[in-house]
Amino acid sequence: MKRTPIHISLDTYPREFHPLLKGTPVWDSSCSPEARVIYIEKDRGYYLKSAPEGTLRTEALLTEYFHRKGLSAPVLSYLSEAGKDWLLTERVPGEDATHGTYVSDPKRLCDAIATQLRLLHETDYPDCPVQNRTETYLNNARKNYSEGHYDTTLFPDNWGYATAEKAWSVLEREGHLLRTDTLLHGDYCLPNILFDDWRFTGFIDLGGAGVGDRHVDLFWGAWTLQFNLHTDAYTDRFFDAYGRDRIEPDTFRIVRAAEVFG
Repeated sequence: MKRTPIHISLDTYPREFHPLLKGTPVWDSSCSPEARVIYIEKDRGYYLKSAPEGTLRTEALLTEYFHRKGLSAPVLSYLSEAGKDWLLTERVPGEDATHGTYVSDPKRLCDAIATQLRLLHETDYPDCPVQNRTETYLNNARKNYSEGHYDTTLFPDNWGYATAEKAWSVLEREGHLLRTDTLLHGDYCLPNILFDDWRFTGFIDLGGAGVGDRHVDLFWGAWTLQFNLHTDAYTDRFFDAYGRDRIEPDTFRIVRAAEVFG
């Protein structure tokens, strides 16, 4: 997990966090331009995430929900003020799955994340705060298509579509076939899966979680192995380890069509 030492000004943070931040080593651990994440090196460690106002509420709800399931860190505070959201969580023990310990043993890593994904997908979800992630997922694809967002640069050629119109035609015709029957992570990538000496310790970045179609997580699980390991040699192994009995190629094709719209 990337960490860069930084100096911060307390007056740029809500007063609630000043006792935690004062006189404490702080590291930048951000991985996207949409949000800033700092690591606070105190006690067993904390992460404080900030983003535009209203954007972290769902992540706070789902992180706490996953924590109750034993799958993430506890949420210590969620604030929305002065145009920003703030989310404070305890550190999940261990390192994320991009750590050298794990990527240096790609077969074991592939099997580990596939097995953990199957376990997640077998988790009961009647009290999940987001009960229809599929609706949000399809609405997002529809919005991005209408606004001209279409990007296959992150995906191997055989996963994309030649044109936005071809991808959209699949969604328009078959999007209703996506199910809403599985607890999802929503962004099932190696940086969001943590292990401690190969023992799974939790998930992070749960803003896209909720009840949806398992093939969304399967898409990102296969993608992250290709992207982070720089090879497609483990795709079939990932699907085998997860269980081919629960994978439908036609549904996977629909998810690919949605993902090219971001």
